[in-house]
Amino acid sequence: MVSRVATVAFEGIEARPVDVQVQVASGTVRLNLVGLPDKAVAESRERIRAALTASGLALPAKRIIINLAPADLPKEGSHYDLPIALGIMAAIGAIPADALEGYTVLGELALDGSISQVAGVLPAAIGANQRGHGLICPALCGPEAAWAGSEIDVLAPQSLIQLANHFRGSQVLRRPEPAIRVDTRPLPDLRDIRGQESAKRALEIAAAGGHHLLLNGPPGAGKSMLAARLPSILPPLSPAELLDVSMIHSVAGLLTDGALTDRRPFRAPHHSASMAALTGGGIHARPGEISLAHGGVLFLDELPEFSSQALDALRQPIETGLVSVSRANHRATYPARFQLVAAMNPCRCGQAFDPGFTCRRAPNEKCVAAYAGRLSGPLIDRFDLVIDVPAVPLGDLFVPPPREGSAEVLARVVEARARQARRYADLGLEGIRLNAQAPAGALEKVAPLDAESESLLRRAAEQLRLTARSFHRVVKVARTLADLDGHENVSRPHFAEALALRSRSLAGL
Repeated sequence: MVSRVATVAFEGIEARPVDVQVQVASGTVRLNLVGLPDKAVAESRERIRAALTASGLALPAKRIIINLAPADLPKEGSHYDLPIALGIMAAIGAIPADALEGYTVLGELALDGSISQVAGVLPAAIGANQRGHGLICPALCGPEAAWAGSEIDVLAPQSLIQLANHFRGSQVLRRPEPAIRVDTRPLPDLRDIRGQESAKRALEIAAAGGHHLLLNGPPGAGKSMLAARLPSILPPLSPAELLDVSMIHSVAGLLTDGALTDRRPFRAPHHSASMAALTGGGIHARPGEISLAHGGVLFLDELPEFSSQALDALRQPIETGLVSVSRANHRATYPARFQLVAAMNPCRCGQAFDPGFTCRRAPNEKCVAAYAGRLSGPLIDRFDLVIDVPAVPLGDLFVPPPREGSAEVLARVVEARARQARRYADLGLEGIRLNAQAPAGALEKVAPLDAESESLLRRAAEQLRLTARSFHRVVKVARTLADLDGHENVSRPHFAEALALRSRSLAGL
């Protein structure tokens, strides 16, 4: 007799169906596991044996063959423990043979028979719902699985015994409820920053339109403080964005007790991070920082200190919103639509533009050019806003805090984003909600040029040697400026400010 249990294998955030086939037959007493299992799956033999013994069951003195089909798909992770154990229990009659029909199962077994939390439950639940299956998962992952839909049948037992009792009818498992994690930690507020009005204006524009921002200034000017306050002026995730972002965090194992959060991700990797850490990779092609920042902000402090290989690997994901991670026997594609915010010093010592300072290495201009030369031109070209953040005068530190804080700026950002969402919905551009995401072909409709604006842009394009990409980014920023002002049409002052937010630092870079 062969018993079958449905489970999944993960390729990126996609949950591919896997059929666990268990046969108990006469022959040499052993447990064979086939179907391209990795080390974690192969070690499940001992966990399953101990968990069944702790639950009052013993493996029969027969030959047990477990096949994970399709056999040419690599199987990775500890979530195969529970489906294999349930397949064995069905094969030996410990649970009804038809009890597992219509369920997708995943979970890791502890030696005492309890079921431990695993990664990837949310995409597995969504995939099971699409196939018309219910889901059996660990109790700690139940609130996460419940987000897949109100109609999906979710069983979230704490142990093998509890699940067996449910199938026998002696115990009824209650369906878990979707959970939201309420983060009570206050976000840093813009009111904490003295001075830097131009930089705060650029931060508001970046938040309103989802634009990439590069802050260039000396040490101590407040670049990192500004970036850390960007989440406080970003609206919470919409329900669709919440599921999209949480699927990545679920695969990465970052959801706590199955609870989702509507705060936008803010990832700030150290400049020693490798290309694999940023884009994803490793033996199992796990998501990297740019995927974990999907729907939120990726902050790269000390930008020139990152390896050039790692930085240039960001160029394609910035354009496509996707990143593909390829390995010898595995390929995964992860969403990576993030907002890039970066900070850098003008030179290695950071004092090149201080009055009266002379660099010991070389003339100041040469030192600045050598340091900025660590960044490729195509990467710089992908920033919508490139601004100078000058040192804060000492007197500004003694003035009272500004009246306007993050709450007031957030209200304007939310209003501007609502205008953008309505505009792109009216144009039938599905999935486009922000000006930074607008395709080039739509710019003529959303930001038509009058004669004055066209003349200004022609002169600026020639003097600044704007590429087609940077030209389009200037138009998108101008559209955001008009949205912040509540104007339906983009006028010459908006284009002039958009150019000023790029041109001042482009010469130095």
